[in-house]
Amino acid sequence: MTGWRERLRDIAGRFRRGDATASAVDKRGGAVAASLRGLLEDPSIPSHVREAMAADFQRVERMLDRLENEELHVAVFGRVSAGKSALGNALLGRDAFEVGVLHGTTTEAGAARLDEAASAGLVLIDTPGINELGGEAREKLAFEVAEVSDLIIFVADGDLTREERDALRTLASTRRPLLVALNKADRYSDDERESLLERLRQHAANLVRREDVIAVTARPAPRDVMEVDAAGKERHLREPRAADVAALKARLLAIAEREGKALSAINAGLFAGRLTDQVSERIAATRRDVASGVIRQYCIAKAVAVALNPVPVADLLLAGGLDAAMVVQLGRVYGLPLTRSESGRLVAVITTQLAALMGAVWGVQLVSSALKGLSGGLSVVVTAAAQGALGWYATVLIGRAAEHYLVTGKSWGEHGAKRAVAEIVASLDRDSILREAREEILRRLRK
Repeated sequence: MTGWRERLRDIAGRFRRGDATASAVDKRGGAVAASLRGLLEDPSIPSHVREAMAADFQRVERMLDRLENEELHVAVFGRVSAGKSALGNALLGRDAFEVGVLHGTTTEAGAARLDEAASAGLVLIDTPGINELGGEAREKLAFEVAEVSDLIIFVADGDLTREERDALRTLASTRRPLLVALNKADRYSDDERESLLERLRQHAANLVRREDVIAVTARPAPRDVMEVDAAGKERHLREPRAADVAALKARLLAIAEREGKALSAINAGLFAGRLTDQVSERIAATRRDVASGVIRQYCIAKAVAVALNPVPVADLLLAGGLDAAMVVQLGRVYGLPLTRSESGRLVAVITTQLAALMGAVWGVQLVSSALKGLSGGLSVVVTAAAQGALGWYATVLIGRAAEHYLVTGKSWGEHGAKRAVAEIVASLDRDSILREAREEILRRLRK
């Protein structure tokens, strides 16, 4: 495993366990940035894996840009019409996000730089409502944005519904810092507002710090004003009022100043760590498929050779040579080349363990081989399919055992070869393998 993979998994693992804090991570993000470049430039990742995961690799590129530009991405979540887009606009001081009275105004994620906080590198991300009818795709998008964001503002306009409480817990499970904004606070009296804030703090207990539950008014209702002109005529006017988001903005700027670079590095490392695991699994799956093809090719070759070889016991020696050649091929598949002598020793270890577990099976094979010689070849039709099927089955066992040895880095693991081989034998359906082998051998013999 290369160094960049180890660093990414170390950062991700420590943060998931909760024994890593923002201050414990390189605040410049240098180590994570180097690891991200290692992931993007790793020549060992096959082209077909890169193509299949192109969107994920593009995310990594964007994260690298964020680290280099020292940006902190803030996602805004909440119910439909709770005022998420309006809050974003109020924080920005301009109309960057579309605001409407109908449900579902926000249909896709959009991002805009927080103008007043350009030096802190804050980027605000508006997201779809999490409770839209038929909006599963939009909700999924919102959680995907949370995964690649560094901090989350959860917007509510009253006491939390069960759906909101569930969403808040889910967001907290991403281990992103959370702020809860009670929007439309101007609708409530002072006592009502304090009571609601306390209720929100209770719902968010152990998820959000008390001081991070903040009242805001993103789009206050206009104020009714009576104006009297020079002639004494009265006019009723609706005077717009300024948004009140100063406390929330101050909190965001404080977090960005104190923890922004570290949060961005941690979250980039977490995402890239997960991506590294997915890449490794895809490569492993590809290798398993290729290895299965190699094992099957040698199963056919060995089964037919054993079935048609008229010389007593010589077929078993031939089979051993094929097993050694198969193991050499498997070593190449898994990027762990084996010499002929190494493969021979490995086959000997596996065969010894199989003989101890399945002596009766090998006994049948030896008897079949002897019969074939004693009958001058007349019993080939009777014994060939059975003996060839056993050879096929033995090849599967040897191939899978060798594969286990290679996957674990040329090691049998802490329990040794005996335990590993026994588990492989137990995991395979012998009857179905023998049935498939007999059918394939007979088909080839008829030709």
